[in-house]
Amino acid sequence: MWLLLLGLVAVIYLYRWNRQRQILENLTDKYVLITGCDSGFGNLAARQLDKRGLKVLATCLTEKGAEDLKKETSSRLQTTIMDVTDSQSVSNAVQWADNITGSAGLWGLVNNAGIYIPIGPNEWMKKEDYVKILNVNLLGMIDVTLKLLPLVRRAKGRIVNISSSAGRVNFFGGGYGISKHGVEAFSDSLRRELSCFGIRVSIIEPGAFKTMSDVTLFKGSFEKMLENIPADIKENYGEQHINQSLQRMGKFMKYCSTNLSMVTDCMEHALTARYPWTRYSPGWDVKFFYIPLSYLPTVISDYVL
Repeated sequence: MWLLLLGLVAVIYLYRWNRQRQILENLTDKYVLITGCDSGFGNLAARQLDKRGLKVLATCLTEKGAEDLKKETSSRLQTTIMDVTDSQSVSNAVQWADNITGSAGLWGLVNNAGIYIPIGPNEWMKKEDYVKILNVNLLGMIDVTLKLLPLVRRAKGRIVNISSSAGRVNFFGGGYGISKHGVEAFSDSLRRELSCFGIRVSIIEPGAFKTMSDVTLFKGSFEKMLENIPADIKENYGEQHINQSLQRMGKFMKYCSTNLSMVTDCMEHALTARYPWTRYSPGWDVKFFYIPLSYLPTVISDYVL
């Protein structure tokens, strides 16, 4: 009985492995647009896909980010400036991409642009703090996707949306987790709607990762937030609780992985594999902690967190 079960598991594993390793041909003919390429996942993904021979259209928020990326890549890679929160900026980038891709269309759209600061207890924040993150992580992503859909449909291509483990289990206040829950919902509906056009939609749910600049940005954001907390709220929380919150988030940042290629490898697979996965979960923490935790009864997950 046990041998039969082990044999079945082995067959399933080999079947999945064989499907996963099958890569598309003619990758050098395909255009891929990536948002948020100034740094982090987007920057590494642009360089990685450029080395694979794809025609990368990298959008950056700043001129410096675009210039630095050009210096590290081949002549195939092209850049433009785009602010995902500015609809006119998005429209300009879409026209730029349309002019370049022409009848070939856009094989891949990677919605990578995102921010996570400010982050902290909900009561410490204002509505504007939530709006800032939602405009980038969710509404900006939706605007980019809707405007580029005609190009993606032309190529019967793929859309890759970067979500987060916070889209499953959210244990910090602020707009980040809210935005990623929205990314999950938008991606699910989009996948079902576009399947009839031959378009694949994948969601990448990374665990905890950080770039070299994250720690500095986090500390500065938290200190600024503390300065703006109303006196009555600061008094209610008390200095001890405030320090505990700071230490808690500091420990979280300490254990974040710096191996960004775990995420960009998933982006590459979603764009180049013959059979891309619907969901990718890069990071051991998301595989063995966040995902299992999301299925536990609330009383248990609340206790653990």
